[in-house]
Amino acid sequence: MLAGELKVVQADRTRTIAAGETLLLPRNQPATLLKYPKAGEAYQAVVLTLPTALVQAYYTQHPPTAQPAVPEAVIFLRNPLLQSLFASLLPYLELQQPLPESVFAAKLTEALAILRSLDPRSDRVLANFAEPGKVNLVAFMEANYQFNLPLATFSYLTGRSLTTFKRDFKKVFQLSPQRWLTQKRLALAHYQLATTRRKPVELYLEVGFENLAHFSFAFKKQFGYPPTALVETRPRPAAG
Repeated sequence: MLAGELKVVQADRTRTIAAGETLLLPRNQPATLLKYPKAGEAYQAVVLTLPTALVQAYYTQHPPTAQPAVPEAVIFLRNPLLQSLFASLLPYLELQQPLPESVFAAKLTEALAILRSLDPRSDRVLANFAEPGKVNLVAFMEANYQFNLPLATFSYLTGRSLTTFKRDFKKVFQLSPQRWLTQKRLALAHYQLATTRRKPVELYLEVGFENLAHFSFAFKKQFGYPPTALVETRPRPAAG
């Protein structure tokens, strides 16, 4: 993170990170990343994608200390070594052509070495190349419905083909996946609006909608009134 603020929303936790921090996101774990300005500065960050094939090649030569039994959660780090690494990448962003492959491979190796030296848990994220296995569909969907993912991604993360996912889903929920997801997201939004001081524009992304207009339309269709109605009628806090 170079400037601004990043809100990381996961199924079981939410955390906000600021300038100077680094976030290591595991594969195949849904998260919503919400970007905000802060202290008069626009959101700015450098994102380094770690291609699986290159990371696998790295670990062939530098084996992990221990293979994790379960994937590690998101890791948050703040260290001058990481800040120096990302600062060294900034000049390459000015290039009109892609970063040379040899330079990218060198920077990738540097990033992996730094992460492993700073936090032993890094291997649990970086060296976990397992593909999702078949999981309990109800438990997974109830924990992750608020993430705006394509149905193909939901099916992959539950260890199913898209056809099998849709069939299994209809069997257990008695609704199509899209209809069920919309109802669950709207119910969550209704609860948030009714019980907090937040406005529709502040939460529609967190509950799985791509834009405010679609959220407002779906909300009114579901409940018979716009989401702003809950904000307007919500009791004001008592003066003290």
